[in-house]
Amino acid sequence: MNATTPASNGDTPIKVLLVDDEQLVRSGFRLLLDIEDDIVVVGEAATGAEAVDKARALRPDVVLMDIRMPKMDGIQATREIATTNGLRTVRILILTTYDTDAYVFEGLQAGASGFLLKDCGPAELLHGIRVIAAGESLLAPRITRRLIAQFTAQRTANTAAEHRLAVLTEREREVLALVGQGMSNDEIGAELFLSPATARTHVSHAMVKLGARDRAQLVVIAYRTGLVTP
Repeated sequence: MNATTPASNGDTPIKVLLVDDEQLVRSGFRLLLDIEDDIVVVGEAATGAEAVDKARALRPDVVLMDIRMPKMDGIQATREIATTNGLRTVRILILTTYDTDAYVFEGLQAGASGFLLKDCGPAELLHGIRVIAAGESLLAPRITRRLIAQFTAQRTANTAAEHRLAVLTEREREVLALVGQGMSNDEIGAELFLSPATARTHVSHAMVKLGARDRAQLVVIAYRTGLVTP
C-alpha cells in the first residue's frame, strides 16, 4: 500500500512500545529509534500479555508488535489492545520474519494497522512508524498480494458479500476497490477525478459503514468480499 511520509506532528514525539521476545531484537530497534528527534521509545515488552499491560500504562502512539511470543502471541495482544477502551488511538505495526507468515492476515483482522518484514531497512521501518502514527496504514508490498490471495480462496459467499457491501454508495464501492488495490487518497482522487480531500471523505464513510478500524481492514474487506481479486 502506497503512502507518503507524513509531516512532523510538531514538537510532540511519536511514542513507541517495542514488543519482541528477543532482547537483542528490542535493543537493536531501540538503538535505531532513539537517535530520531521525532520518535521516543517509551517501553519494551517480551510477551503479548506484557504488551497489553504496557499499552494500558504507557498509552503509546505506535506498538511494534512481534507475532510469535510465549504466553500470549502478537495476534491476541493486538486484538486485546484494539478492543480496549481508551486504546483505540494506539496503532499497531506488526513485524514478521517470514513473507509467508499466515498470522499476518489474522493480525490485520485483529486490528493491526499494517505489517513489515523484520528484514526491512532502517529507512523503511522509520517511514512505517511515521505513516502508522499519522493514522494511515502500511502493507509491505513484497507480500501483500500473495498473502491476501492465500486467504481469499475461502471468501464469503457472493450473497453474503453483497449484503455487507449494500450499505455503501456506488462511489464508496469504487473507492473501496481502489483502496483494496493499494491506492493512496491522492491516487484515488486522480483515478476518479476527485480531490484528495473528497477521496479521504469517501474512505472515512466506508470505514464507518463497514465497521473497519482503518485502511488495512478495508483492504481485507475488499478482498474477502470479492470486490477486488488477487
